[in-house]
Amino acid sequence: MKMEVQDISKQIIDPKNLVYDRSPLMTDNVLTYCPGCGHGVVHHLMAEVIDEMGIQSETIGVAPVGCSVLAYEFLDVDWLQAPHGRAPAVATGLKRIMPEKYIFTYQGDGDLAAIGTGETIHACNRGEHITIIFINNGIYGMTGGQMAPTTLPGMATSTSPYGRDVSTMGYPIKMTELVAQLPGTYYVTRQAVHKPGNVRKTKKAIQKAFENQKLKKGVSLVEVVSNCNNGWKMTPVKSNTWMEENMFPYYPLGDIKVDGELVK
Repeated sequence: MKMEVQDISKQIIDPKNLVYDRSPLMTDNVLTYCPGCGHGVVHHLMAEVIDEMGIQSETIGVAPVGCSVLAYEFLDVDWLQAPHGRAPAVATGLKRIMPEKYIFTYQGDGDLAAIGTGETIHACNRGEHITIIFINNGIYGMTGGQMAPTTLPGMATSTSPYGRDVSTMGYPIKMTELVAQLPGTYYVTRQAVHKPGNVRKTKKAIQKAFENQKLKKGVSLVEVVSNCNNGWKMTPVKSNTWMEENMFPYYPLGDIKVDGELVK
């Protein structure tokens, strides 16, 4: 007996039953991030937020050097490249000449918390009406796995093969807690994207950070603690476990400052 095979390729999907769809703001370029890296997830979340807010034509992103520079290839909004560490300064200039635009930076920890420390601190202290998306994976991912300002004590890298020694190398910088103390920051939070529940929380945080620009009350900064399985020399699954066991205790997830008030 010949069985009939039902062709469902042309069936219309009921939007009410749609769980996930690819954002139209993502380009057709294949993501070139290492498999298991959190960058790609954050890109999709930014695309979804910008699309759902209907602000694609009003959004300008600024990304500097490092893995973040690849964002231009994948997110279909206007972009401007900044020198290493200078994204907050470039974003400041853009926002001041085009205050009606949604301006955001996309930066890694080696960029934002190392060469860009001064730019970050002063932009936050001035209370620029911009959004900062900060990816913290505790290492310089693109350039060879060197120690970053966020590298944990005892954590081995290509430039600290015996582990970070705080007696000679200093302690990791908690940039998010640091900028939360500044009067120019309005919303400061730390999230992750390694599990579905965390992905949803991060999307809400990114949306709030963009919406806050309309209030003109200062900087909104969203830190995303992520893995770097390539730099950490681990499988994606093992790197996520290591992140939960080691990164989260030092960089705890959650809101730090909401609507201009520190969370108790």
